[in-house]
Amino acid sequence: MPRNPLQRTLLATGVGLVLLLAAGWLAPRWLVSLATLALANGLVSLGIVVMMRSGVVPFGQGLVFAAGGYAAALLFNKAGLTDMLLLSAVGGVAGFLVAAPFAPLLARYRGIFFAMLTLALSMVLYGLLMKTETMGGSDGFNVGRATLFGWKAPDAKSHYLLWAVTATIACVLTGLVRLYCDSQRGLLSLGVRDNELRVEYLGSSVANIVAWNYVIAAALGGVGGALAVMALGHIDPNFSYWTTSGEFVFVAILAGHHSVVAVLASSFVLEIVRSFSSSYFPNTWQLALGLFLLLVIRFLPDGLGSLLARPAFLRRRAERSAPVAGSEVLP
Repeated sequence: MPRNPLQRTLLATGVGLVLLLAAGWLAPRWLVSLATLALANGLVSLGIVVMMRSGVVPFGQGLVFAAGGYAAALLFNKAGLTDMLLLSAVGGVAGFLVAAPFAPLLARYRGIFFAMLTLALSMVLYGLLMKTETMGGSDGFNVGRATLFGWKAPDAKSHYLLWAVTATIACVLTGLVRLYCDSQRGLLSLGVRDNELRVEYLGSSVANIVAWNYVIAAALGGVGGALAVMALGHIDPNFSYWTTSGEFVFVAILAGHHSVVAVLASSFVLEIVRSFSSSYFPNTWQLALGLFLLLVIRFLPDGLGSLLARPAFLRRRAERSAPVAGSEVLP
């Protein structure tokens, strides 16, 4: 295993992508479609985890999720832009641009104030979308099948093409987020969460760190929104509704902030639990989700990511405690 963080991340990204592509080829179509949507939503929750590392939790990521989704859908229908990669990039840019003007203001708040302000912004967009007929109003509008470099896959393989593109984008962005978390700014985010005053004494701006984390999370949310639109083939104002934002926070809490891979895995777990719960308990599937989250909080308070982070922590501790070669070990 490479010791260099960059090499280790590149290796993990490559291996993860190969495994996902192979799994998508072997899995049934319904499961691939479900996993595609899970990866798209997981990118939004990944942005929330970036924010959680700096001690704040946004409850309004539906804002950027809807911004990315509507930007991609409108360009598809109005401008004829059908390429999956371009639509995903447009979604990320739209999420970034929508969030950037509010980042300096939001960076001044913490706790429930930050959460409620982000939620308010999301609900303002929801209200505008509900009343704007050119955006489809409350019903939204449909989006056709996207292409890749001008090639439109046949019906039998269209789901796998979208899965391959979504898995590639998710793996690349997850790797970049992992590198960011290991960078100086990413590690300072943990310092902001634990003690803002000490970070300021070190000469770093806490507000600047929180603001940049917010716009990074917004870009991830915009990409997730564009991919979700392509997976669903439809968009409506519910993309910006508070319950949608709550689901993203649900996944972030379920995953914890220890592992970026756990975020995507938790998003898939949520989709599986919701799918089977709605099938077998159609009137009480929300109760099943709530019980599932309570069990995770009770037995894994640091999230599912703590299961992945624990072996790495033990390995690092063993490396630090191991005697240096050639040194004498005292009894």
